[in-house]
Parts: sequence; C-alpha cells; structure tokens
Amino acid sequence: MTDLFKNKYRIQTTRLQNWDYGNNAPYFITVCTKNRFNYFGEIKNNEMKLYEIGSLAEHFWKEIPIKFPFAKLDDFIVMPNHIHGILFIEKSVETRLIASNIDNDFNSEETRLIASLRGGVTKNMNPMLNENVSRIIRWYKGRCSFEIRKITDDFGWQPRFHDHVIRDSKSFETIKNYIAKNPSTWKTDILNIETQ
Repeated sequence: MTDLFKNKYRIQTTRLQNWDYGNNAPYFITVCTKNRFNYFGEIKNNEMKLYEIGSLAEHFWKEIPIKFPFAKLDDFIVMPNHIHGILFIEKSVETRLIASNIDNDFNSEETRLIASLRGGVTKNMNPMLNENVSRIIRWYKGRCSFEIRKITDDFGWQPRFHDHVIRDSKSFETIKNYIAKNPSTWKTDILNIETQ
C-alpha cells in the first residue's frame, strides 16, 4: 500500500537546487491564469490593453514593495493570461543576521516556542513565515484572486508559478528586453493558447 503512488504524481522542480529563494538576488517571475484564459486584456496593435481585471493584477503587483519592504520591482508586464516581472529581494545585513541567528539557534527554548506559536505544524519551516519569493507570490495571487472574484467568480491562477534566478547582467538585459517585447511577440508566444 505504501508504494501505491510512489513517484507517480511527482513533478520535477525547475528551481535551482541548493538555492535559498529568500537570498538577495533578482528573480524573473511568470504567473499564469488557470488554463491560460485571457482574463487580463488583449493585444491590439502590438500593445497590451488591460481589462478591469488586468488593471487589478497590475495594481497589486505594484503593491508588492509596500507589503514586503525587502522586495523591489523592476520591469514587469501584465499580458492577456499571465504576468512577467523582475523582482529583487534586497534584505538588509541586519535582517539577514537575525534570520541566520534564528536558524542557528532553533534549539533554544524561546525560538522553539515562537516557532510553535507562529508556524503551526510546520514550525519554522512554514513558507508564510519566511521572507522569500514564494511568500510574495502567494500573497500576490491571493490578493488578486480576492478582488478579481468580486468581478468574476470563475477567476483562477495556475497552481504553480515559474521563477528564475537571474545570475548575470547579460541575462538581466535579455529578460528586460523579452518583457518589453512580449506584446509584439504575442502571436507566437508559447503562453498564447490561441496559437496552439
């Protein structure tokens, strides 16, 4: 019985192995709507024209640094069925030292008590307690969903999102260029379900 589903539903991660997604770095993020349905707008004359729902998706993306002061935004775009954005995590030295001390001192009674009160069954491993990419995108998707479902109750996101650690300036410029040109290349975009 224990082997019934062994590795049957396991999806390989595309994430960089041995990388802490709370580390200071730029990240390229893509978040798609459920079934890649065009909720956010349409491309006209190679420009993105946002619907009301798309304006909400844009608004809440811009609110990320307000909610998460350790996050900074660079180029981003809301497309008909997804968003692309460059997100920087920029924690201060003090913040990183505090986090490091908590991790190193997890055996202290005080730290265990705080973790048990804040982290539920996952204790300190609860992703919503960590300052990382997953926590930011979880908040973003949840905030958008709450407001968008007041307009259309069938709105949804794909369960996952794509993140990519940007490792050098050449890659950074390539991604910025890709984001800027995304509306003009929409007809051949792999996320455009109309072309498949």
